[in-house]
Amino acid sequence: GAVVVMSPDGAVRALVGGRAYADSQYNRAVTARRQPGSAFKPFVYLAALERGLTPDTIRDDTPIQIKGWKPENYGRDYRGPVSLTTALAHSINTVAVKLALETGPKAVADTAHRLGIASKLEPNASIALGTSEVTLLELVSAYAPFANGGLPARPVIVEQVRSPAGKTLYVRRADPRGRVVAPAYVAMMNAMLEEVILSGSGKKAQIPGWQAAGKTGTTQDFKDAWFIGFTGRLAAGVWLGNDDSSPMKKVIGGGLPADIWGRFMREAHRDFAPTDLPGGIRGPNVRWSTPELRTPFDADAGRPIPPDGPASDSPSLDSWFLDRLFGRGR
Repeated sequence: GAVVVMSPDGAVRALVGGRAYADSQYNRAVTARRQPGSAFKPFVYLAALERGLTPDTIRDDTPIQIKGWKPENYGRDYRGPVSLTTALAHSINTVAVKLALETGPKAVADTAHRLGIASKLEPNASIALGTSEVTLLELVSAYAPFANGGLPARPVIVEQVRSPAGKTLYVRRADPRGRVVAPAYVAMMNAMLEEVILSGSGKKAQIPGWQAAGKTGTTQDFKDAWFIGFTGRLAAGVWLGNDDSSPMKKVIGGGLPADIWGRFMREAHRDFAPTDLPGGIRGPNVRWSTPELRTPFDADAGRPIPPDGPASDSPSLDSWFLDRLFGRGR
């Protein structure tokens, strides 16, 4: 398994790449690329919201077949018409696939890349169910914009290096802070992802007194189980699986990963006053309206969001540090 914890701005606060370093130096948090399953769905829903849908939009949870492929829900049951909020909270696969087709698989891939996913993504219908492999580190960093109000969150481990004499040898340059998600869509996504924890598949991740949001993920044959989530203070992710991709014993994202995430985050937030997620607390029976934005434009400054594409992998001391210390490949 692996754990990554970072501040909403991308500063890595904790990183666990395996059970015991003495047994294996392979860093599963940084190096291992695995299918994220339903933990990838937030990018599907964000792409749909940015093209005019809202959390209240209704779509049918009914069987679907695509060139012989029949995506099914976890319980193999169907609910009929459901809101997007309900579909995400209960991780309904059919709705996610239909949204990806409606929005366009390439648009989904572009959205994920814009938020921080650097791995190659295959733009086909199955992208909705997280079939393209990613690392835990990049997945947590791609959730972080929801925690910080829509700004990019490139993972940072090294801020500054000084010699024994106190001479500054390196100071990390600040990344460009152009917005990657407009505030209106951050608010929508946070409300939907909060519902995952309040009433959906991630109930074990609740943090009393705090707004928390996140998403579960489980891959076929229980090979991978994830929980990725955030508060206004931290973004964190848990992945469980075997190095040889052999199945686990029915471990699902809403089970042990959500429980581990919840126990860690409750302790990490113990001595801090609760802060709301960007977008605030939304009362019941309040309907969403489509923002009057010409997406994908920066809602604050009216500037275009940076072009879609994988996050920059230009050389930096951070990458050198990760390569040498954690064994990450270039």
